[in-house]
Amino acid sequence: LTFGYLKTLPFREEIEARITKLWNYEKYGLPRKAGNKYYYSKNNGLQNQSVIYQVDSLDGQPKILVDPNQWSDDGTVALAGMSFSHDGNLMAYGIQDGGSDWRTWKVMDVQSGNILSDELNWIKFSGISWSADNKGFYYGRYDEPQKGEKFQSLNKDMKVYYHRVGTPQNDDKLIHASPENPDWGFQTNATEDGKYLVITVWKGTADKYRIKFKDLSDTDNPMVDLIDNFENEYSFIGNEGPWFYFKSDWKAPKKCVLAINVNHPKSENWKVIVPQASETLDSAGIVGGKLVADYLKDAKTQIKIFDLEGRFVREVKFPGIGTASGFGGKQDQAETFYSFSSFATPPTTFRYDMDTGKSSVVRRAKVDFDPQDYVVKQVFFESQDGTKIPMFIAHRRDLKLNGTNPTLLYGYGGFSISLTPSFSISRLQWMEMGGVFAMPNLRGGGEYG
Repeated sequence: LTFGYLKTLPFREEIEARITKLWNYEKYGLPRKAGNKYYYSKNNGLQNQSVIYQVDSLDGQPKILVDPNQWSDDGTVALAGMSFSHDGNLMAYGIQDGGSDWRTWKVMDVQSGNILSDELNWIKFSGISWSADNKGFYYGRYDEPQKGEKFQSLNKDMKVYYHRVGTPQNDDKLIHASPENPDWGFQTNATEDGKYLVITVWKGTADKYRIKFKDLSDTDNPMVDLIDNFENEYSFIGNEGPWFYFKSDWKAPKKCVLAINVNHPKSENWKVIVPQASETLDSAGIVGGKLVADYLKDAKTQIKIFDLEGRFVREVKFPGIGTASGFGGKQDQAETFYSFSSFATPPTTFRYDMDTGKSSVVRRAKVDFDPQDYVVKQVFFESQDGTKIPMFIAHRRDLKLNGTNPTLLYGYGGFSISLTPSFSISRLQWMEMGGVFAMPNLRGGGEYG
């Protein structure tokens, strides 16, 4: 019915040609450094999947490391995660087939490009966390389903294992299991200093976690309960010796950064490093010995830098109304990267120096339009109970807003999700044709309750 109507529109072919041209631009992922190499994803414009490249320097000659487009003729086999060893010599990567949640993980020698014999199956909802000696990694997996039940079996009885590179999966060492709690899932984090294994225990999709940890100085050390209930969020972001840092809603509905000393774990000894602010704390990390706090302020990104004692260092300035993402990296490396985009601003990749606070452009997406031809603004309107709600409005600069402009109003409210400004070719096409795009932050989604 839909296409029967759309095919009658006389301008349909013209729109198709223009949107195809707009979409055909090089798309880059954020660089990451592993060992002495950088890695990033790139799509030449219309590829089904992005290709992973390796370079010696940010402006070096790229070398293809992984091309998922070669894995299947119909494009249904995809790259689903990468994790580099601390020395950068090995990379574990996940393969997803046909959109299933199941992942098969393999290991590559990144210097030679050779795929090693390792193959790990029956993994889902789990990442990979390398041990400090670069010889293996921790991960969570389920038991192999009964024959014929691969896609029907329930997600029960996840277990945490340690895999040593070069050995079969059957030899992996069981690190933790909780058979009396079959609905629990586990996310593993081996701390960068190699001293601890931190296990975040989840149940369902709520941000309410238990935390377990193991002192890795002795393989016989027991798993210890640090948080023994599902009452709050404790998202592990790093450690400084025995002090574990978490993004948490403990006594802070808008989230804070909390530090717990594992040698003195009672709540009266906890330290709130970065207190709750008027803005919502979306995420946090430790990069270059500093805390990076990612806030949501009126549905826009706000990044603040603190030292590990919680003292404010600076705020990262962005070139307008938009969304920034990234700021990942190692705790002992001052270099990080982020991407900035908005409704009329294609993604731009920046390198950020944690010591100096300087942002420098690595690359800009080249799309066939001029961002200066468009206006992006934010207005506020009153909800029924008097709450001021923000709305973004974007349109062509030469458009006269007279109340009769075709307007696409898009909103979403639920699951603590707030919509932030982002670049979209289809929305750009709409604005280019003279349409107005408006996006309110509906109640029920995140920041505005």
